[in-house]
Amino acid sequence: MNFPGVQAFLVKYRERAVAAGVDPLGIYIPPFAYAEMQVLEQAANATKSLDDKKLAEYIHANKFSTIVGDIKFGARGEWEESRVLLVQYRGIVGNDIEQFKQPGKQVIVHPPKYKSGELVTPFEPIKK
Repeated sequence: MNFPGVQAFLVKYRERAVAAGVDPLGIYIPPFAYAEMQVLEQAANATKSLDDKKLAEYIHANKFSTIVGDIKFGARGEWEESRVLLVQYRGIVGNDIEQFKQPGKQVIVHPPKYKSGELVTPFEPIKK
């Protein structure tokens, strides 16, 4: 998912990751951790406060633009629109980590809104 700002974030993250001994790809957790801080920053700037109650009220009532797309929270604090992805890895050969940066190696098959390809299976689906 190529939302505005995520590629620039990954370039900067990857420059530092190897030296820090952390995830060298940074595709999964780092962008979402950064987005969490973007939500907090936007809420703090809007409320002009670091008061937990004010921040929580603002976060529950507003949508936030982040490097992982727009985020809005539901009544219980969950994401209003789930961003849980089903990803299929394709054409992976050996253990070269650089291949995971190539287009088409990680194909989103669900949810439909973010789908980048169809699920490939070794067998034909059972027909009813």
